[in-house]
Amino acid sequence: MAGREHDGEGLLAVGGRTPRPLPSVSDATLRDSAHMAGVEFGAEATAYIARLLVKTGVELVEVGMISGSKSGDTHMIEAAHEAVGPDKCLTLVVVRDRRQVAKALDEAKHLGVRSVMLSIPTSAEHAALKLASPSTKYLIAVANAAIDMAKERGFHVTFSGEDGARTERERLVSYVAAGFGAGADRFRLAETVAYLAPWQMYDVISDLTAIDGAEIEIHSHNMLGMATANSLAAYEAGAEWISATAGGIGERGGNAPLAEVLTSLRVVYGDDRFDLSHLTALTDAALSGSGLGESFMSGPTTPHAFAYELPGQLSHPEAYETLPPDQVGNRRELRVRTRFTKPLIAWALSGSDLDVDLDAFCTWLARRQEEDGRPLLDRDAIRKHATEFQHS
Repeated sequence: MAGREHDGEGLLAVGGRTPRPLPSVSDATLRDSAHMAGVEFGAEATAYIARLLVKTGVELVEVGMISGSKSGDTHMIEAAHEAVGPDKCLTLVVVRDRRQVAKALDEAKHLGVRSVMLSIPTSAEHAALKLASPSTKYLIAVANAAIDMAKERGFHVTFSGEDGARTERERLVSYVAAGFGAGADRFRLAETVAYLAPWQMYDVISDLTAIDGAEIEIHSHNMLGMATANSLAAYEAGAEWISATAGGIGERGGNAPLAEVLTSLRVVYGDDRFDLSHLTALTDAALSGSGLGESFMSGPTTPHAFAYELPGQLSHPEAYETLPPDQVGNRRELRVRTRFTKPLIAWALSGSDLDVDLDAFCTWLARRQEEDGRPLLDRDAIRKHATEFQHS
């Protein structure tokens, strides 16, 4: 800690530099971790985790996802709001087009959400898949319309750069500048696909913090084991927020582990704002609630590293992967418990001779899963159940 002095008021002086605020910390366990393949948090676990996060000192609890007029995460959003209050929570809203965004924002309003994070695919590859156009001009138009609609409804608005770490520099800078010009409150760079080393992250964030009035957050994935280092590099470059998850649980290789982030802030920066005594209980609660067992390991060799439950991810896995699974002797797989959709089941049955009524089979399979205790299913298990359904 030589050369670093903490003034006791959340300001940090490093090597004689002008003191600046220590980073705020948000936690995405109840959103990112809750939407990794095969993970489903119940209301009780959600409330308990939310309370522990607030006791620890985390400023914002990210909970749930809304993509339209109905959300499968309603139980989580309501449980977190009741446990810690809506002002301590933020909910992700998927952005695809004006009509869809309007429905999603109205649903968020109905659920009492105060802060939203607009999830917008920023890289040309992700925009082509999800917005039907890789055009930078179109991306900015979609984002600005979503920001306008969210501000009109009174939300605090964070907008994201989904796959931001792989987005071309000029495209990213112009997109972020336009978003703040449209009235957004904060921008989150999502390292959706782990891609950058800390010194590269520093350069990317420096470009963004140079934008007039920019407030920047980093959300890093851990496939390469550098999520915490990248988060600190982003802070050094001027980011004001760091996003983490309890135990590092999250999609693909996981996220920056909250315990690593907070203990690094304590040891490296002398940051004593957080109560670290809850961290082990938080990790245990996240592992228990997620059904992942007693431990979570990041990186490309784990069973969850290349596991998906969204048809788009299964159909276009290269858009979400740092490297192909076969390079490390791993394999790509479907993992799901009860979040069944017709497109997902159609993907699972494709290439087989199984022909079932998808609506009826989805309903039957969901009921069967509840009766069996929600076991984890892969593609082979779904096909086996489809055969049983055919003969039932």
